[in-house]
Amino acid sequence: MARTMYKTLFTELDDGVLTITLNRPEELNTIVPPMPEEFEEAVMRASRDDSVKIIVVRGAGRAFCAGYNFGEGFHQWDERITTDGRWDPAKDASSATNRYTSPHQQFFSMWRCPKPVIAMVHGWCVGGGSDNALSADIIIASEDAVIGTPYSRMWGAYLTGMWIYRLGLTEAKWRALTGEPFTGREAADAGLINEAVPFSELADRVDEIVSKLKTIPLSQLMAQKMVVNHAYEQMGLGAVQTLGPIMDGIMRNTPDALAWIDIANTQGVREAISRRDGPFGDYSQGPKDKRPDPAHVIEV
Repeated sequence: MARTMYKTLFTELDDGVLTITLNRPEELNTIVPPMPEEFEEAVMRASRDDSVKIIVVRGAGRAFCAGYNFGEGFHQWDERITTDGRWDPAKDASSATNRYTSPHQQFFSMWRCPKPVIAMVHGWCVGGGSDNALSADIIIASEDAVIGTPYSRMWGAYLTGMWIYRLGLTEAKWRALTGEPFTGREAADAGLINEAVPFSELADRVDEIVSKLKTIPLSQLMAQKMVVNHAYEQMGLGAVQTLGPIMDGIMRNTPDALAWIDIANTQGVREAISRRDGPFGDYSQGPKDKRPDPAHVIEV
């Protein structure tokens, strides 16, 4: 098995299957530079590599991906969103809507990749992490995974739009306004993802799907993916992905959002999250049966 190491992830190629593993387990695979660039590079290399037929995306440790790391006020992204130390709305909007510089568009490369992409989701899959997972072609999750967009309540807006396109209007509007998460089982029942299985069966189920897809000619897989993708793109996906990141920048800089991130900076991220999610009693503020089992770890 050939392994290629990056700073924030690694890839493994085995018998036509490229596995991309987000590899910041101590930080729940939260998104920081250069993860988006490295992810896009790995997907682009796989797209050009004739030995790769299928891509599997997963996270090391206890989570698939816990979203963007907003510690220290998001300053790791300053060069793209600020000028002379102040938020620059034009610069932010320009960067966030450019597929070559936008982090969520770099993760969205799995949608544009002509080859099938399977997301193997466990643990926390929230915020930008959920936007990323839902950009895959097939999503299989552990039953106790938590999939949601807490940024619906504060400091963000939908980025890829896949929450909208994978759900019907009623459920999409509810999740957009409340930010309430799904468990993996609930997400499968609602049609947000394809399947949910016990964590002990997750890897085997993904392997089973991979084995079936490998029996189909790559040209056939690519043709079917292209047709489905184009259908959804004709439904306005590109327009949603332009509006969403612009609104995301605005919602990170309202008086309420600035006050909230100041709490994170001065009193700690835990306190900010407690104030955001405590009234709903979910995510990290929820009961144990609504949180991922911390013993469910993907060892690498």
